[in-house]
This record gives sequence, C-alpha cells and structure tokens, in this order.
Amino acid sequence: MFEAEFWVAVAFVILMGLFGYFGVHRTLLKALDHRKDRIQKELDDARRLKGEAAKLVEEYRARRASAEREAQDIVASAKADAERIAAEAKAKMEDFVARRTKTAENKIAQAESQAIADVRAAAAEAAVNAASSIMAQSVKGSVADDLIAKGIQDVRSKLN
Repeated sequence: MFEAEFWVAVAFVILMGLFGYFGVHRTLLKALDHRKDRIQKELDDARRLKGEAAKLVEEYRARRASAEREAQDIVASAKADAERIAAEAKAKMEDFVARRTKTAENKIAQAESQAIADVRAAAAEAAVNAASSIMAQSVKGSVADDLIAKGIQDVRSKLN
C-alpha cells in the first residue's frame, strides 16, 4: 500500500485546495497588507516625531546659547558697575581726604596766626611795661605822664 508520506502529501494538497476554495489566501494577504500598512504608518509617525524632536533640540540649544550670552552680559555689566562704584568710592575718598587736609591746614594756619598775634600782644605788653618802668624812673612830672600815655598808645597801635 501507500506509505505515510504519500498520505501526508495527499492531505496537504487537499488542505491547500480547500484553503484556495474558501479564500484563506486572500484573508492572509489582506492581514499581511494591513500589518504592512500599520508598520508603515508607525514608521512615518516615528520619522515625524524624530523631526519634531530634532527641532526641539535645536530650539533648546538656541535658547541655552541665548541664556549663556545673557548671563555673560549680566556678569560683564555687574563687573562694569562694580568698577564704576569702586572708582566713585575712590574719588569720594580722595575728595574727603583733600577736604580734611585743607580743613586741617586752615586750622593750623589759624592757630599759627593766633599764636603770632598772642606773641605780639605779649611782646607789646612787655614793651609797654618796660617802657613805662623806664620812663617812670627817668622822667618825672606831668610831662612824663603825657609821654608815657602817648608812647603806650603808639606801641599798642603798631603791635596790634
């Protein structure tokens, strides 16, 4: 009789014939076409999303670069402000020192003038006392008193 392989081959041919008669191959092809369309759609979506992601990355890089430039500008501005403030403080300090020095020099000059005036007054007083004493011993009478008074007035007016 026939071998098992023969019957397997006959069953396979009959099965393929039934599949062909009932249109199983069309159903399989349709399912494969649907799967192909779905995969193609997923690939198109992935390409679109990749493009959008690349655009976002570029946009964020541009934003980061802009933020870095802005930060550098802020740092440069802060440095310039600090240097300006330091220069102003130095100028104010120099002005303050100059004004204090001038005030001290004025006070010293006033003290010097006052000391000179005090020395002159003391010298005038001593000269007047000495002249009075000398005149009183050498000249006597009313003539002496008039000369002494006049001399004292002259010395005081010249020394002061």
